[in-house]
Amino acid sequence: MASQFESLTYPFVIMFSLPFAVLGVVIGLAITGTPMNIMAMLGILMLIGIVVNNGIVLVDYTILCRERGMSVVDAVVTAGRSRLRPILMTAISTVIGAVPLLLASGAGAASRKCLGAVIVYGGLSSCILTLFIVPVAYLALAKWERSPKALQRQLDQMEKEVPDNEI
Repeated sequence: MASQFESLTYPFVIMFSLPFAVLGVVIGLAITGTPMNIMAMLGILMLIGIVVNNGIVLVDYTILCRERGMSVVDAVVTAGRSRLRPILMTAISTVIGAVPLLLASGAGAASRKCLGAVIVYGGLSSCILTLFIVPVAYLALAKWERSPKALQRQLDQMEKEVPDNEI
């Protein structure tokens, strides 16, 4: 992600939402009374992919808005409005697809109940918190951003200010 975004700040912003997904997983396992097992860990891996995807969607559009000349706050608000539907659709479809795993009561259902609990509770918490945490983290870290593009613009500006005979 660092090479894609040409910055270490943006991947950090995206990864900042992962602990909040794990919080939902812990709460979900506690509510349902299911143990942490290999199926739950598989669900956590699936959840990490969904959370990172939602974060990339949000941060990528925020960067696009900033490149179009918007201020940081306007870009974050515009990205939040524009990418709300895709993020909700991804999370809701995943959660609805995992509800049968959570509510199953047949043979072997106990082993799959952990997977359902992780996806349902972790997906809900991460979706809600990603929509709040990622923009706040982006705003907090935007002042320290030093991407190669920003450094190149600064270098170009300095070259314009210095006459050729002084170099």
